[in-house]
Amino acid sequence: MADIAGLAASAAGGGLFGLVGTVIGRIAGVVEARQAQAQERARWVHEAEMQKLRVEADAAGRAADLRQTETSGAWTGLSASLAAEAAIGESYKWVNAVRALTRPVLTVLLWGITGAVFLGADEAGQAGIVDTATFAATAATLWWFGDRGPRRDMR
Repeated sequence: MADIAGLAASAAGGGLFGLVGTVIGRIAGVVEARQAQAQERARWVHEAEMQKLRVEADAAGRAADLRQTETSGAWTGLSASLAAEAAIGESYKWVNAVRALTRPVLTVLLWGITGAVFLGADEAGQAGIVDTATFAATAATLWWFGDRGPRRDMR
């Protein structure tokens, strides 16, 4: 009987503590796995956000490059136009007189059309009109009224 009592006590003591230890170990493993998964999810969310910011920055850079290209192309076109007119040389006096009379009318007409379109556009359209019209009207004004005579060396 003593052997049976000792065996029961030993099994109950080791078995109960072994069972409790196993359960606690398994629970700790599950908690650690969940923490690792949560950390991995947080890392992927962070990586996705960083990728989104990189894509937005690249898009903004491409848009800025496109605006720069459009602007430089517009100035290149104006320069080519000025060079072409300079190559024509003097024309008949009556042609110069007609140009002198029509340029102011065309300038006022250009600004009037721009103003009418601006007043009829929404806010986003107005922003685009301001940029485009300012460049076009300024270039036209300089083109039509600017000093395009032969350059003289100042001595």
